[in-house]
Amino acid sequence: MKRFMYLIACAVVLPHLAFAQALIEDKKPDALVQAGDKLYAENCAKCHDRPTDRIPPKQAIAILQTPDEIIAKLTTGSMRYMAELMTPEEIKTLAHALSNRVASPPEPDPKANMCAAPMKAMTLEDPSWNGWGRDLGNTRRQHEPGFLAKDIPQLKVKWAFAYPNVAYGQPSAVGGNVFVPTRNGTIFALNGATGCTYWSFKADAPVRTAITIGAMSNNKRAAYFADEKGAAYAVDAMTGTLLWKTVVEKHIMIRVVGAPKLFNSILYVPTSSMEEVAAGNNPKYPCCSFRGGIIALNAETGAIVWHSFTIAEPPKPTRMNDAETQMFGPAGGAIWTSPTIDFDRGVLYVGTGDSYTDVPSDATNAVIAFDLKTGARKWVRQVLAKDNWLMSCPAGAEGKGNCPKEAGPDLDFGSAPILKTLPGGKQILLAVAKGGTAFAFDPDDQGKILWRTALGEGNAPGVVWGPAADDDHLYIAMTDTKADGTGNVGIYAVKLKTGEVAWHTPAPAKPVCAWGTEKCSRSQSSALALITGAVFSGGQDGHLRAYDTKTGKLVWDLDVGKTYPGVNGADANGGSIDGSPLSIAGGAIYLNSGNVTLSTPRPGNALLAITVDGK
Repeated sequence: MKRFMYLIACAVVLPHLAFAQALIEDKKPDALVQAGDKLYAENCAKCHDRPTDRIPPKQAIAILQTPDEIIAKLTTGSMRYMAELMTPEEIKTLAHALSNRVASPPEPDPKANMCAAPMKAMTLEDPSWNGWGRDLGNTRRQHEPGFLAKDIPQLKVKWAFAYPNVAYGQPSAVGGNVFVPTRNGTIFALNGATGCTYWSFKADAPVRTAITIGAMSNNKRAAYFADEKGAAYAVDAMTGTLLWKTVVEKHIMIRVVGAPKLFNSILYVPTSSMEEVAAGNNPKYPCCSFRGGIIALNAETGAIVWHSFTIAEPPKPTRMNDAETQMFGPAGGAIWTSPTIDFDRGVLYVGTGDSYTDVPSDATNAVIAFDLKTGARKWVRQVLAKDNWLMSCPAGAEGKGNCPKEAGPDLDFGSAPILKTLPGGKQILLAVAKGGTAFAFDPDDQGKILWRTALGEGNAPGVVWGPAADDDHLYIAMTDTKADGTGNVGIYAVKLKTGEVAWHTPAPAKPVCAWGTEKCSRSQSSALALITGAVFSGGQDGHLRAYDTKTGKLVWDLDVGKTYPGVNGADANGGSIDGSPLSIAGGAIYLNSGNVTLSTPRPGNALLAITVDGK
């Protein structure tokens, strides 16, 4: 799913004037323009002038990257192999030119709008949206939302909070509080009723993972999350004080973008990587050595309990590429999403990414069950073999540089599996691949495929961020768009028992965006959320919609692609709804408007609390 590869995320639009002024405050001098343009043409244009779903176009970088962020990527981060022949001064010049400014943009003060009183003690038993999927089975269903389906037409924005830079990671709502990660690494704890800030904590890198709140043995409440450089954290959920930090893996291309899952005092951290970016762009990069994995941490101390890989075999030398660089394999099988816990069987489930090399592996594009206590692989069910894929390997490049000789379509599992119980007690494991095919697996029979239903035309990305499930249906947001804007876009309900399509509601044929017609997409790619009787879907046109779960009828449509006055003293600029944007708890929907992903056409920086009548 590499959906996140990306960090500059493919978002290209002319923002609201105020947002543009904040992001592009200091214009580059002419000499810097000329020098930067020359360096760009020599080092970057090959990829960024031909953007794909993982390579952002040049214009996007001005919106989403500061000079310091670009310099870090080119010197110590994921793009360092592409800049290895550049001098530090050239890197600095390029960064300033690409970001379209010589200084970082101003950001909202993290200490603005502090709450007058400390956070009240949290009881974790309250109805909440704790972590990415809300429950251990990742159903993304809220049984006690605090409002009813009949109240949905009265939902209105109550307050807005302005993120630093752009909206990025899904909010978590626990005990009347909202915990949000950010693109600049700041974690905020907010009052769910007013949006005031209890505390903020600065991680060492951007944080995309949803935050999970858990109880520790000393009666503390800890907030667990991970950053994009592979470090997991526990901070005091009441105060923001760091409790522990653990680097889960030291591979140079490591990323953690799937939310860690907490169960029985163990924190399970999934790993993914940027290696397919470095390897595809630079034939001098020794491709490839990363294998996706799960690291189990002691939630009290952060100590590593076990570390297991999706691909069982360690990478070995294979052949020399045409740049005389040693190649390795097998590699890949990244885990892009939060694990699913099956406590009855004592296992966790993950969906995996594609292969980076031609070396065969049974663990790519697969669903895998790991033993919760030991990390042992219990079973593997692969749905597409030989899906070998690297960025910047277009048709005709097979076998050149690090490009696989046998290239695949990049149709791996980008969303988390869902564990559901059918009437009568039989459990099934549901997962949807990026090409738009939904699967039901048998957890009692080595993951045997019970049914599969192809919804899209097999394009990537068709389904990326995640379906949701109740007792009757699996709900799937499809974004199988074509270049002309047409395609199989909308919401599907699939029967859990048979995989038959119960209903399909297409996205609006002609979307209307608050910011105008530029980059106004009809795609509905974001992760879904459920309450009894209604499924919520965010659109890249900046609309949050609710559909009747029985019929698929549209019952509510709220345009949030606007600018709101933020409770923390800055404008909260709405935009496209993408990625994992929302949670529901305590009578409110907490929604990121402008949530940035690889495909976001309109970035924004708004966190919105939406309640009945805005009260």
